[in-house]
Amino acid sequence: MAATTLLGFSSGIPLALTGATLQAWMTTEKVDLTVIGIFSLVGLPYGIKFIWSPIMDLYVPPFLGRRRGWLLICQVALMLGILAMAFSHPAANPGITAALAFMVAFFSASQDIVVDAYRTDVLTKDELGPGAGLYVMGYRIAMLVSGALALILSDYMSWKMVYFLMAATLLVGIAASLFGPEPKDTTPPKSLSHAVVDPFVDFFKRKGAFEILLFMLIYKLDIIMASAMTTPFLLDLGFTRTVIGSVNKGFGFFATIIGTISGGAMMVKLGMKRSLWFFGIVQGVANLSFMLLAHLGHSYPMLITAVAIENICSGLGTIAYSAFMMSICNKKYSASQYALLTSLMAMGRVWGSAPSGYLAKNMGWEMYFLLCTLIAIPGLLLLTRFKKWSTETRG
Repeated sequence: MAATTLLGFSSGIPLALTGATLQAWMTTEKVDLTVIGIFSLVGLPYGIKFIWSPIMDLYVPPFLGRRRGWLLICQVALMLGILAMAFSHPAANPGITAALAFMVAFFSASQDIVVDAYRTDVLTKDELGPGAGLYVMGYRIAMLVSGALALILSDYMSWKMVYFLMAATLLVGIAASLFGPEPKDTTPPKSLSHAVVDPFVDFFKRKGAFEILLFMLIYKLDIIMASAMTTPFLLDLGFTRTVIGSVNKGFGFFATIIGTISGGAMMVKLGMKRSLWFFGIVQGVANLSFMLLAHLGHSYPMLITAVAIENICSGLGTIAYSAFMMSICNKKYSASQYALLTSLMAMGRVWGSAPSGYLAKNMGWEMYFLLCTLIAIPGLLLLTRFKKWSTETRG
């Protein structure tokens, strides 16, 4: 259980360092908004990690075992990649910074594959629920460290030192890999077809499979686009990095937890379809709070209000989204099919974020956040096909 918690922390560290925190660094270095938006493409490995996941299932490293061996390889590579990013210069050599960030994202996605497999293998049936909770707790704490804390520290030290410190935090995951238990009875699959082909064939035999995949891509696109430009937007309004770190990252974190817990409770009475409709609408409308902040300008009360509304409503949408993903997985192939769906979720984040800088630069902040609200409509329209989809778990 302790290893699961520490590995959750290790998994949560790299994402912000190639995302929002890197955006803040580039903004302070006066990098063009269009370039900042394009940098979202470095997160592509999170969207296609299912492609190489069978390799990490089939082959066993010559040390520590199948799971912990791969964990150590990924974590050492991550530490070296983040240290290399510390020496980069985003304004002078954005290409080098992008290559290093892509490498970090690749090994981060690889670590996620192994961590998910590790906790599935090592936890007993009775430990699955508590273990999942501890993993998420570790992940969320790490997001605060590499997001909120990193931004606050950057007001008092160089970005180079900030990334040095963030690389050091991966020692937590390395310790878990070295001293955690290796799962028992984790024999590698004998057939590539059994490990890869069968789960996907089963999924695409489902009625409305391609509609479901499209829905997974665009249901949270409005929140993705709004979040992609939040940090540059708040910096542009004149808020300090300390304020952004403490309010948008810190306070926003707790607001998201409130939304997630409330969403779970509400779904019991609303059911799946009505939850997807209701939460999808409120998460889209929530973007208007940032539109109002853009209109008012440098306003602390409106900043706190907007962050609260945005994160609570995003939490509501996330819980329905996650529950829907679980509901459409065949129990026989839940790991592979869930990996496919989470990869699509990550793909939506990457491609949805890429043009965000260009759009914000040419439309202005108010119109940009209005666009984010309108982007919610296509996903809601797909929900009219909900009855055509089989949402009962099969197998």
